[in-house]
Amino acid sequence: MRDPKIVLVTGCAKGGIGYEYCKAFAENNCRVFASDISTRIQDMSDLESDGIEALELDVCSDQSVNSALDTVISKCGRIDILINNAGIGGTGPMAELPLDTIRKAWEINTLGQLRMVQHVVPHMATQRSGSIVNVGSVVGKVSTPWAGSYCASKAYVHAMSHSLRLELKPFGINVILALPGSVRSNLGKANLERLGDYEWKLYKDFKDVIMERARASQGEKATDGRVFARHVVKKVLAPNPPKEISFGHMTGLFTLLSSSPLWVRDMFFSKRFGLNRKVYL
Repeated sequence: MRDPKIVLVTGCAKGGIGYEYCKAFAENNCRVFASDISTRIQDMSDLESDGIEALELDVCSDQSVNSALDTVISKCGRIDILINNAGIGGTGPMAELPLDTIRKAWEINTLGQLRMVQHVVPHMATQRSGSIVNVGSVVGKVSTPWAGSYCASKAYVHAMSHSLRLELKPFGINVILALPGSVRSNLGKANLERLGDYEWKLYKDFKDVIMERARASQGEKATDGRVFARHVVKKVLAPNPPKEISFGHMTGLFTLLSSSPLWVRDMFFSKRFGLNRKVYL
């Protein structure tokens, strides 16, 4: 029998897709390390019943990343798969969303992923094998109103992944870009909670549609997180994993929009998110 794959997943608090990635890999006889920031470690406690080990890991800290990877390597001698899942949403009009809020999201969603890559690549290069799965989004291809910062952070992940896929090929490292569509998780709830911190000025009359955008990916038709995670894990563990994994509700719509003229996109999103009206101050 082959040795089990050693998998590290970031952003694994209960209720999120990372939590479901861990369970799906464990179902496939992998040795799984679930990680998140210290305040969320307790949210992963019931993963232990599946043989999954919890680690404290803050993707914004070099020291924390180093410590977590040292633990994995000391216990297992290698790391086969990194799931770069940690991330936060960001909803609000870009003309008013505080730069500190945008900076925090980018530190996690973009530099956090790159930090993980830079720390894990030396280990994978030495063993001349490994897979890095960067989690992007369909909105990284087609940006939507009221979430421009989040969309841009995911577009960065896409561009980074396409470069890394070529740059890491000589070392036998696969880079896979996961593109969730509308997938049920705690992201929408967290987005709504953060909106309570803001009082819009220019956009005060758009409060309802901004809130609608915050929960747009969590509707009744959203793909179950367990279904999405199992689909991704099956693809990642395949002998020849794909370069991209796009899956989930609304994936087809965003594929269509990505190839549509900009006026079609603008018309669609203007109607969908209340931007087909004039505002007079």
